[in-house]
This record gives sequence, C-alpha cells and structure tokens, in this order.
Amino acid sequence: MTPVEPGLLRRGTRYLAGRRRVVAVLLAWSVVEAGHTFVLGYALARALDGGFLAERPGAGFAWLALAAVAVVVGAYGTGRTYGGVAGLVEPFRDRLVRTVVARALHRGDTAAVSRLTHQVEIARDAFAGLVMVSRSFVFTAAGALTGLFLLAPALLAVVAPPLVLGLALFLATLRPLARRQEAYLAADEALAAALGEVFSGLRDVTAAGAEPRVRAEAGALADAALHASRSLARWSVVRVVALALAGQLPVVLLLAGAPWLLDRGVTAGGLVGALAYLTQSLMPALQNLVHGLGTSGSRLAVVVRRLTAPGPPAGAPHLPEAAGTPRDDDTPALELRRLTFAYGEGADPVVRDLDLTLPRGGHLAVVGPSGVGKSTLAGLVAGLLSPCGGEVVVGGARAGTAAAMAQRVLIPQEAYVFSGTLADNLGYLRAGAVPEEEMRAAAEALGMAELVRRVGGFAAPLAPAELSAGERQQIALARAYLSPAPLAVLDEATCHLDPVAEARAERAFARRPGGTLVVIAHRAASARRAGRVLVMDGADTVCGEHHELPARSPLYRDLMGAAEPVNRTPSHPPGHLRDADRVDPVARPGLPGDRGHVVAHRAVRQVQAVGDLPDGRPLRRE
Repeated sequence: MTPVEPGLLRRGTRYLAGRRRVVAVLLAWSVVEAGHTFVLGYALARALDGGFLAERPGAGFAWLALAAVAVVVGAYGTGRTYGGVAGLVEPFRDRLVRTVVARALHRGDTAAVSRLTHQVEIARDAFAGLVMVSRSFVFTAAGALTGLFLLAPALLAVVAPPLVLGLALFLATLRPLARRQEAYLAADEALAAALGEVFSGLRDVTAAGAEPRVRAEAGALADAALHASRSLARWSVVRVVALALAGQLPVVLLLAGAPWLLDRGVTAGGLVGALAYLTQSLMPALQNLVHGLGTSGSRLAVVVRRLTAPGPPAGAPHLPEAAGTPRDDDTPALELRRLTFAYGEGADPVVRDLDLTLPRGGHLAVVGPSGVGKSTLAGLVAGLLSPCGGEVVVGGARAGTAAAMAQRVLIPQEAYVFSGTLADNLGYLRAGAVPEEEMRAAAEALGMAELVRRVGGFAAPLAPAELSAGERQQIALARAYLSPAPLAVLDEATCHLDPVAEARAERAFARRPGGTLVVIAHRAASARRAGRVLVMDGADTVCGEHHELPARSPLYRDLMGAAEPVNRTPSHPPGHLRDADRVDPVARPGLPGDRGHVVAHRAVRQVQAVGDLPDGRPLRRE
C-alpha cells in the first residue's frame, strides 16, 4: 500500500477495538449468515450420492429441505448484520465531519465544501462497503473451503491454486490503485477550487479581458483530471484479470479435471457440490471483494488520509508567521497596511492600498453598496483570502497564521448549527466545557433566553432543520460570543434578525470585555452605533466617525437616506463629470441640449427629466 497506510491500519484497529461489542455482534450474525454456504454444497452432494443416485429419493429431498432451511436462516442473518455495520459506520462518519468542520472554522480550509459534501460521504460509503464485502468474503470462503475439504481433499488441489493466484494479483494492484485514486481526488479538488475562484471573480475576468488565460488554466486542470481518471480506469483492467483468475479459472479446471478427480474417488455428488460452492458462493463473494476492496479500500485509504492529515489543508496558502506576537495592550486589534486584493491577475482591485488601524476595544462598521467588497474585506481579515499586496495584522500576527486565527472569530451570514446539544454548539470554539452560568449570561446578553427555554435548555438536542434562519444566527452569535478570540467579525451575521435583536447583539459584542468588533453592516443603524465607519467606495473609500462622514462622502449621505441635514453649497456653474458633488450626466443618450452638465440645484443625483421642467418645455441650455 502507500507509506502511511500502516498508520491508517493502526488507527482502524484502535477504532474497532473501541467498539468490541458492536464487532462481536456483527461477527456472530456473520456466522449465521455464512452457515448456508457450507450447508448448500454439502447437502447437494449428499442428496445426490446418498439419495437420488442411490435410489433413495426421500433422503435426497430431506437433504434439499435442509439446504432450503439454511438459506432462510442465512437471509435472516444477513438482515441482522446491517445493524452492526451501521453501528460501525455512523460514528466513523460523525468523527470525519467533526474533523472537517473544525478545520474549516479554525484554519480556513478552502476545500471544506468539497470535503464535507463529497469526500466525507465517499469515506462513509467506502467504509460501509469495505466492512460488508470483506466480512462476507471471509466467512463465505471459510464455509466453502471447509465444505470442499469434507467432500474430497482432491477438490482443493484444483480450486485453491488459481484462487490464491488471482487474490495475489488483486492485492498487488491495490497500491497503484490507491495512488491513482489519490491523484484523481487531488485533481478534482484543484479543479473545484479553481472554478470557484473563477466564478467568484467572473465579472473582473470579463472586464480585464482575461477569458483566454482563464480558459487555458481551467482547461489544463480539466485535462489533468481527465488523465487521472483514465489512469485509474486502466488499472481496473488488471482487476478484471485478477477476478477471472480467481473466480472463472477454478470452474474451468474443475470441469476439465473431472475424469482425473473421478479416478481418485471423487463422487458425482462431490463434483456437483464443488460446482455449487464455486458458482453460488465463492465466485459472487470474490466479485464483491475485488470490486468492493479495489474501489472502496483504495478510496477509503486515500480520502481518510486527506481528511485527517495534519498540517495546512490542501490548497490553503502558506503564510509565514508574523515577526512577533502582541506584547502589550497597545498592540492594535487590527491593522490594514496598504492592503490590496483582486480576484485574478489583471482584474481591477476590489480593495486598493487600504490603511486602517483599529485599537483594542474598538467598534468598526463597514458599509457600501452590494458587490463593493465588504465580504471580501472580511475574508482578508479572517485570513481566508490572501492579499495581492500589503498585509493584514490581527493582534500583532499576520492574518492566516495560527496566532492570528486564534485571535479572531468570523460569523458569516449563513449560520452553521450541527446536530448535538445546544451546549455543544455554543461551546464548540472553546477548548473545554463552558459553565452553564456563562452560557446563560451570554444568552441573556444576546437576547436568546426565550430560544433556550423553547428548545428545552442547554442540554437539549438540536434539530437544525427545525430552527429558523434567525434562530440559527442567534446560536452562531452566541458561539462566537463565548469564544476566546478577542476580535469578532460579523459578516452580515444578523441579517435574519429584527432591528431590535440586531442592536442588542451588536451592543453585547461591543461590551464584551477585551473585545473588538467589526460589523459588515446591512442596515444604516449599525453604522450609527459604531465608533468608526469605513465607507467602501472604490477609490473614494473613507473612514471616520458617523457625524463627520455625510460631509465627506456623498455615498454615505445616500446610504443614510439624507436623514440628517448637511451644510453644502451647490456647484454653480456646473462642474465636469465626477466633480466634487458626484453629479453624473443625464442617463438617456441623445437628450436635446445634453452636453454632460447638470446644475445640482436639488439633492445629489436628483435630475429632472424631459418635459418635467417648470416651464414644461424640453431641456435646451438650462
């Protein structure tokens, strides 16, 4: 196998050892299931030799009835084995899910979606298939080979050599199969990650005219995935050869060697029983083993290794540790130093040369129109995106490093709640158990005491599908509130809450001892509550306090709805396009008298249309 598979084998052995009772029950029902394998061939041989061929039909029918009873008992045993398999498989899947989610929450795994939705299910199905086929083959082979030996030892001399040769060839293919399966999964991950980046920056790709380059890069990754898939398929041919040697060749040899076997005392019933063992028991079990172990075993080894391997997740950028960690309370909670980011080379930067310092205990609101880059900024602060220029420093450590990730918690718009108790969800980001008094205080501060009562308390199990979007957001907020990270980044994390609940949550985070709050705002009230506001507006991005920004930023005036009077002087005579008042030419091209000038005699961007002037005449040179 691969070099690390002995470690996987040891972990698998420990996993099974921890579930001895489940394994013992599964083995017991497997014996019941395999009992009919032995009885089928043996009873058929005895029915012929001691019954029908000896002119004793009663004895022959008795042996056949015994075989029929054995089949019924075996079917019952097969049904009971599924409970034992589920007892092994479902805890295994839950453990993998916890591993993937922990990596995504704590370290920013860019391939978390593929791992959680695709690879974990591959591992679950592969493990279940591996348990079923390996268990079935072992007990079926034991029953069949025992029956062959009892019928006539000479039968084993014909059946055993090709069976062993085919199994040896099959086992020899497992290592290259595992390598090619891993190459296929790596190519699939790389293609998924690249396409995700392309889709998120599709507008910039089109604007920069980078379609040929993106097409070439994505095509190369698709070709690599195709090559890996074809290489994997070629090795399946060798697997078919192994199956033919171990499953088909013994039948041919048994038929061809029938005269030799009859000369050595093998009876006609013995030959028929041997054929029954081969065609009805060994061959189906062998086919399931070859296909199941060849596919499920290789997939399981590769996927589990990738899901549980230590170190940075595949595809995550490697960032060097910051030169130092915070040494005193004067270290800012967040620093943006000439931060620049664009989705792809040649694309217009979403963030350009942004400088910002947020002290510990600060409260910053980030506002701007949809698509301007607010969530991109949250991803940069959280270390989920790598800047194209400049740097992000969280508590003295560069974003993306373990030191920085330990000091920030990101709450996205789509809240994640997993199956388990409410206490499990709230304390997920803590190293140890959270005292109930602390959870109760957090629930009270965030206004979710009623939710705690409704679900039955902190020890009550949660059904995520039965929670509303707002309730899931409250649980995610409480989880972040109880985390040890001092910097909380709320990326529209309260969009499903009403304004009162949103204000209560933001004030609770702002009052958190030693805490710093960054809010990606979707309501104007969030900006009014913040100590500082960052208005993202491309090249005109500004930062300041709420009361001073309406005079400095026309966009901020528009976002606030002109709710507060502003002392300003209209431009007269009118300035050129993009003057200080951000006045645009009339939108309709070819308007009579339009020379690209508008007198801002009313609120910014309020332009009168044709026929709507006080004198009712078309616009000419007013």
